[in-house]
Amino acid sequence: MKLLKHLTLAIAMMAFGSSNVSAQDVKVPQAYMFGFVASFNDSTVYFTNIQKVDNVWVTKKKKMLAGRNHYSYQLREFFAQKRQQPNRTCVVVANVDRKKLEKKYIKMKNKYLANSKKPYDVRSIAETDFKFEAVDMSNE
Repeated sequence: MKLLKHLTLAIAMMAFGSSNVSAQDVKVPQAYMFGFVASFNDSTVYFTNIQKVDNVWVTKKKKMLAGRNHYSYQLREFFAQKRQQPNRTCVVVANVDRKKLEKKYIKMKNKYLANSKKPYDVRSIAETDFKFEAVDMSNE
């Protein structure tokens, strides 16, 4: 039930955070992000490592990742094609400040590692297997 709650929240965050580039968006030299992958069908969840991505677009005021849905699709396609695991829910969390992102990463990962009611199989995705590619949002 908690997994369902977390996935619903993650989907809602993706829907509201996936806006197109506008006058409020700016290109920054680098940002940091990690991916989270889960499914309603099993208790296995995946985390990518925190990755540095160059030339990303963020919202001017809050420095939130613009076009977050494009990065989620990269992760979803990786699971569908390379791991033959389609229909996964993929969430990308990003920040221009690595230390702030590390705190979010640890907090999120600990929720799945420390859950004693329902054991989750927490797995890591190596950066050699999957790496986020910068998305050019200047045309959108």
